[in-house]
Amino acid sequence: MMYPAKPGLVIGFHGCDSSTRNAVVLNESSLYPSTNDYDWLGHGIYFWENNPTRGNQFAEELQKLVRKSRPAILQPAVLGAVIDMGYCLDLMDSECLDLVRESYEKLVLAYDIVGEKLPENKFTSTSKARLIRNLDCPVLEHLHKTRRILSLKPFDSVRSLFLEGKELYPTAGFNEKNHIQICIRNPNCIKGYFWPREQDTSWGVP
Repeated sequence: MMYPAKPGLVIGFHGCDSSTRNAVVLNESSLYPSTNDYDWLGHGIYFWENNPTRGNQFAEELQKLVRKSRPAILQPAVLGAVIDMGYCLDLMDSECLDLVRESYEKLVLAYDIVGEKLPENKFTSTSKARLIRNLDCPVLEHLHKTRRILSLKPFDSVRSLFLEGKELYPTAGFNEKNHIQICIRNPNCIKGYFWPREQDTSWGVP
């Protein structure tokens, strides 16, 4: 791959409880990788690229859920992060998409050999999109595992566009929850955290 690095720094936003945001900003705690078998971009620390509104919406959605594996969200909040994407598996790049397709094909063969059924991405009761990524997650994790076995350079991050939500208007090509999601595998990509601030309306935003 000739162009895996993303020049410059990216701002990401993580939806969480206000206590988590405060502890991370004060360097009293850290964000930990998600390791669910349905994670959209495989295992890692997740951010919404340059989209604090979507991050806050996600925290509000999590507040309504009963989650056994993680503490309940009492006060939805957004944590900002300054990120260097490093060696990035960007799923808006053709070469990266080819790697993911190859990983899928190899995973199909592996499941055939052991006689097991391949997982499937699933719909939820509230969306027409396949939000439960029980197939995509193992495909990406298989790619990362294969690279480790072959001693190839590991990807620091994964990035992708997702089309989500209702159409903005009839027959629109845009959806109300479209976003770019970032999965950080190498925690050293995160250069710092911050508490997002409100705009000073007496000044323009540069």
